Amino acid sequence: MASIIMDSVAHRYTSKGEQMQEYALKPLNLEWVDGGAYALLGPSGCGKTTLLNIISGIIIPTEGRVLFDGENITQLPPQQRNIAQVFQFPVIYDTMTVAQNLEFPLRNRKVPLQERQQRVEEILELLELTEFADQKARNLNADSKQKISLGRGLVRTDTNAVLFDEPLTVIDPALKWQLRAQLKKAHQQVGHTMIYVTHDQTEALTFADKVVVMLEGEVLQVGTPQELFDSPAHTFVGRFIGSPGMNVLPCSVQENKAEIDGQQVLLNHDYGRPKISWELGIRPENVRLVEQHSDQSALPVSIARIDDIGRQKIVHTALGNHTVHVIVKEGTRLPARPAVLFDPGHVHLYDDAVLVSPPAATGSDH
Repeated sequence: MASIIMDSVAHRYTSKGEQMQEYALKPLNLEWVDGGAYALLGPSGCGKTTLLNIISGIIIPTEGRVLFDGENITQLPPQQRNIAQVFQFPVIYDTMTVAQNLEFPLRNRKVPLQERQQRVEEILELLELTEFADQKARNLNADSKQKISLGRGLVRTDTNAVLFDEPLTVIDPALKWQLRAQLKKAHQQVGHTMIYVTHDQTEALTFADKVVVMLEGEVLQVGTPQELFDSPAHTFVGRFIGSPGMNVLPCSVQENKAEIDGQQVLLNHDYGRPKISWELGIRPENVRLVEQHSDQSALPVSIARIDDIGRQKIVHTALGNHTVHVIVKEGTRLPARPAVLFDPGHVHLYDDAVLVSPPAATGSDH
């Protein structure tokens, strides 16, 4: 196991240039603590697989250093980094049995027989493959083959890190929950540093202790699932995390009021002089649907659509020219003359898509 540091790492696939848009991975500094469970989350093409391949040594970055436990390993090839990597499609030996596939990485490293057998039995049990131990891998379905691939990544106890590149993409949706739970359990048992690449927020948030959210080669925020949900550092993070994502509304701000299409929202802080081109962000969970005039802070809306998702309903409302999503409990009676009420404690303001910190309190104690 190892702590992993990205020191001013950047990468581009084209010739050198000064423009940031030429970077597949823009300059970044990151640290993964030894034994942590991490996810790289973002849409296709955002740079997460490039970053993973830099860690594994498949790609040598054009700038910066990669450190394992403080040692510069930037130029080392993959086989010298002591990394286990699990890819999107199963990498197994069809002519071997399931148990032999799991044993193979240990036999290559001359692990003693008794230790190999014990470790293989543990992984078979963990991934619920015990009954298939003596079956040839070629006779199994794609889901079971990917389980074997996962097992080959987990079976070693001496790795610096285990890297997962969208490993559940080809898995039957009904099994994804089960495998995510098994991976989480595996991490708790073996304590490897694990880094998991995915475009699926559910996979990232259920697996990782900390999530790295990426967009267009840039790291936008690193945080726990709760931090990403409660305090998105960028409007993309707010929209990408959550179902539905955060409401983001153009506004102007002066002192302790934000104005959206001529309607005012009270804020918890005084932001001073007018700011014209800001945005207000609030989660659908922090918006209440109320009767107009029931509260002076309520903003009149019209209801455009209602999605019933079982225990909850997603109510899509129109506030001027903008859509505001509201989550209400099943059975909640909708108001005849609807308005929305924002919880001031959960309102975020953004300038050029970046979270604005509330002004520091002024004054002195007497």
